[in-house]
This record gives sequence, C-alpha cells and structure tokens, in this order.
Amino acid sequence: MKKHFKCKDFSLTVFCEDTDFQGIVYHANYLKYFERARTQFLIDQDISQILLEASKLAFVVRDINLRFISPAKLEDKLIVNSSVQFISKARLLFSQQIIQLNNDTIICRGEVEVCFVDLLKNKPRSFPERLLKIF
Repeated sequence: MKKHFKCKDFSLTVFCEDTDFQGIVYHANYLKYFERARTQFLIDQDISQILLEASKLAFVVRDINLRFISPAKLEDKLIVNSSVQFISKARLLFSQQIIQLNNDTIICRGEVEVCFVDLLKNKPRSFPERLLKIF
C-alpha cells in the first residue's frame, strides 16, 4: 500500500468577487480554492459527494493549517497543487499549495486533514473501495 498520491493540478483565475477593494484575494477564499481542488480529486476518482450524502456519508474536515506567503491579485492565474497522504481507512491528509502560474510564486500552503464519516452515527467509516484502491 502506498502512502502518498499526487493529485492533478487544479487551475483557476482570480475574479473580482474573490478580492477585497484593493484587488487582493480575501484570505478565506484560499480555503475555497483548496476545497475545489479536493472536490476535483474526488470527481477524478469517480466518487460523487451527492451520492454519498444520499447514503448519509460524507467527507468532513477535521483540521486545517494554513500559511499565507504572498498575496494573489485580481486576474492572477493560479494552480493548486495537492497530494494526499493516506493515514487510515477513514482519514487522509492533503498537502496543498497555491502557486501563481506566470512566475511560480507560492501564494499559500496548507494541510487539511479529512475524515470520512457516517452522518447518522456521527462516527468514522471506511472510505469507498474506489478510493482505497489508489492507496
């Protein structure tokens, strides 16, 4: 069983709605960018969060650690790099960073621990088999 998995890069453009009145990305939006990349990872693995929710199962964030390094600005082209570390059959640790595409400046780094839970029992549950197969 391998412990690390490199996800596909996730590209995005900074829009006006992402910024403050000075054209700088509002800090909470980096969490959204990280979330979009993690969601795309699940989609790439053919795992539907809609179907999971219908079965009362969900991925939930257990812990987040962010480091803001350099501001992103209006119309910047950004890349979210993500890798996943397998911790257990119900926990993953995503190491993520946002990079400015045109000059490779690191904008933000983060680690996000995600757990898989049974929403009815509010207890951890083993990941779907499709996800366990990549590890």
